[in-house]
Amino acid sequence: MDPGVITPSAELKRQPNLGHSLVPIAGTALLIGVGFGCYQVKVEILLVIATLLTSGLAVWLGLGWKEIQAGMMQSIMKGMPAMLIVVVVGALIGSWLAAGTIPMLIYYGLGLISPKLFLVTACLATGIVSMLTGTGYGTIGTVGVAFMGIAHGLGVPPAQAAGALVAGAYLGDKVSPFAANANFAVAIARVNIYDHIRHCLWTTVPAFATGLAVYAVVGLSTDVVAGASLAADDQVRQALAQHFVFSPWLLLPPAVTLLLAARNLPVLPGMLLSVAVAVALAILVQGVPWAEALNVTVTGFKPATGLPMVDRLLAQGGMQAMMHVTLIALCAFAFSGVLQKAGLLGPVLKLLFQFTTNTRRLVSATVGSCLVVELMTGAAFVTILLPTELFAPVYRQMGLAGKNLSRAVGDSGIVGVPLIPWSIAGAFMSSALGVPVLAYAPWAIFCYAGIFFTLLVGFTGFTMAARKHDDETQPGS
Repeated sequence: MDPGVITPSAELKRQPNLGHSLVPIAGTALLIGVGFGCYQVKVEILLVIATLLTSGLAVWLGLGWKEIQAGMMQSIMKGMPAMLIVVVVGALIGSWLAAGTIPMLIYYGLGLISPKLFLVTACLATGIVSMLTGTGYGTIGTVGVAFMGIAHGLGVPPAQAAGALVAGAYLGDKVSPFAANANFAVAIARVNIYDHIRHCLWTTVPAFATGLAVYAVVGLSTDVVAGASLAADDQVRQALAQHFVFSPWLLLPPAVTLLLAARNLPVLPGMLLSVAVAVALAILVQGVPWAEALNVTVTGFKPATGLPMVDRLLAQGGMQAMMHVTLIALCAFAFSGVLQKAGLLGPVLKLLFQFTTNTRRLVSATVGSCLVVELMTGAAFVTILLPTELFAPVYRQMGLAGKNLSRAVGDSGIVGVPLIPWSIAGAFMSSALGVPVLAYAPWAIFCYAGIFFTLLVGFTGFTMAARKHDDETQPGS
């Protein structure tokens, strides 16, 4: 029996049909789209409501509470390894910040700026920051705002600058091991985070490179203001240099993480080892008291550089900060467990199995469903949740690894949300950068180029990995 699927209960007195199946799936999309998109109701309570309503349908189909609860618990237990990693990621971010590792890398990343190639360097710098912090919102709200000030000083068109900054900021949301969206995607798909990241590079690198190439051509053909000030960038770098001690030893935590990931060793112990190294560096190099260095792994880093912009950027991490993602995942798994235990996914999957007879159709259907859900809801978490839960059994049935699914969802779902004017992400980016979504969207090339490349690999079969292990949360899956 496929371990990724929960067997429908034998207690069912009525066999669900396609109409029954579509009610909770479409209803949940509508509930979250209106509740979260229009009224900013928390996704967690909306998922609880969706689970309760789906449980009511399950009772009508003949299930008792014990069977419904069993479905929830089975689904949650299958997702527990991924949720544990999400929690440890919070400790990893907090410890790397306290050690000075992330501030040092940001400092040198911002040093890449070039007035003539502003779009290229802006995209690269925000890409580096988002990879290190795992947050597109935090990157745009801090470094992005600083770069917009530089863009005005250089005479760079605001739409071009904003598009390049958003594209860079969402690189981390897709492939950073610290990003909430990336970790949520692998949790729902039940795959290994590092396998997911490596697999994503096949489409991420060409998509990101396409954007950089366009920015380079545009930048080289555009005149910049002579002697324009880069004061905002210098101010951030100065604050980082004054507050942190930089040393080659600070590269140890990422080196440990990368080495263990490259050797396909278990993820969780490797992350904890990296946390331990970072805590030691925080004490020995930065002079952080040992108790505070340990507490940072739980409560997050609380900087006091004297520059509000830098403090907002570095106020990240801690296991507590990741409980939001973990709680959403917990509610999502409970919802999925009821769906599967009541047999409500069966009719939809039967229809999908009939249509998705090859990888071309499967990847196309995945991309199409992501686009529909993100346009309906404007929410990244929902765009990850619904298509991933729906298509995961189809990928398993076709013998394809789950990382193919999480990659397709990342290319067509996660990075596309800031291009939707009515999404929370779009509203935030537009407000922070002072540029309308529809103005910067054409220039956020990375945010839509990935769709082409994920369709390309789907149509050619290139890099469509076969499923190796039943438990794909293990390294090397």
